[in-house]
Amino acid sequence: MAEITLQGNPIHTNGELPAVGSQAPDFKLVDKDLNDVSLADFKGKKKLLNIVPSLDTPVCATSTKKFNEFAAGRDDVVMLVISADLPFAMARFCTGEGVDKVVPLSMMRDRNFAKDYGVLITDGPLAGITARAVVVLDENDKVVHAELVPEIAQEPDYDKALAAL
Repeated sequence: MAEITLQGNPIHTNGELPAVGSQAPDFKLVDKDLNDVSLADFKGKKKLLNIVPSLDTPVCATSTKKFNEFAAGRDDVVMLVISADLPFAMARFCTGEGVDKVVPLSMMRDRNFAKDYGVLITDGPLAGITARAVVVLDENDKVVHAELVPEIAQEPDYDKALAAL
């Protein structure tokens, strides 16, 4: 269990992020077309998992747009934004904001991704959705960077995440 804050108030996650050097847990998430997606769908590419509570918040939107900018011209990298938002809302956000290099993925069918990655918030007003985190995987799905943002209203450390790619 990790402790983070929401506007200065302590809240907790169900566990810890996967350790740097470990193999990333596989996942089953839902894409914009309601298809199940797993790590195998991105085989051979470096992956940045931008894990956010909801794209319908300013910090989540900002981080997604910043990672989208970085992804332009990088064919060896896939940027995934993962939240509890419905795929329809995620697609609407991406279209409305011109986000076309990030792949939005939803936890709408289950919370196993959040549990396996140790980011499921277990108490407080956001219980049941994810903490803010960034996990970077190499082309073999080994964790090369992991950041659990200590205050949910803060942005992640973009420089460290992008340097890991």
